[in-house]
Amino acid sequence: MGFYQFRHKQFIPADLDQVWEFISNPANLSKITPGSMGFKITSLPVEKMYAGRIISYMVKPLFNLPTTWVTEITHVKEKHYFVDEQRIGPYKMWHHEHFLTAAPGGVDMTDIISYQPPFGILGSIANGLIIKRKLRQIFDFRRAALKTIFAQK
Repeated sequence: MGFYQFRHKQFIPADLDQVWEFISNPANLSKITPGSMGFKITSLPVEKMYAGRIISYMVKPLFNLPTTWVTEITHVKEKHYFVDEQRIGPYKMWHHEHFLTAAPGGVDMTDIISYQPPFGILGSIANGLIIKRKLRQIFDFRRAALKTIFAQK
């Protein structure tokens, strides 16, 4: 059974306060997730991120099959980083770190996802054939969406 990491970095031309306000609000996830994933938050809304927060979603990550995904926000350092970990969902393990760093003219945002697909060797094969490519597509979409959102501010 494989263990994998996916890293994504992008520059956002906005100040740290604006980027943190947007990225730490779970309600904004639907704005930066491809519509084809059928993403919908099913837990009660909350605007402020905090450690211990449980967020549930309905999402169609593969083959248009709906699945429940429940994450817990495990760590938060305001305007610096937060971490979400899957509690229920399609992966055997999912740990997503979101880092923000002030940079000249904006913010560098780095995502590090550590994950383990289910189903042992079949999950490893699926990672090579589907999962890695799907993650790249999601973050390519996210890059374009954030570029558009912060070009308007």
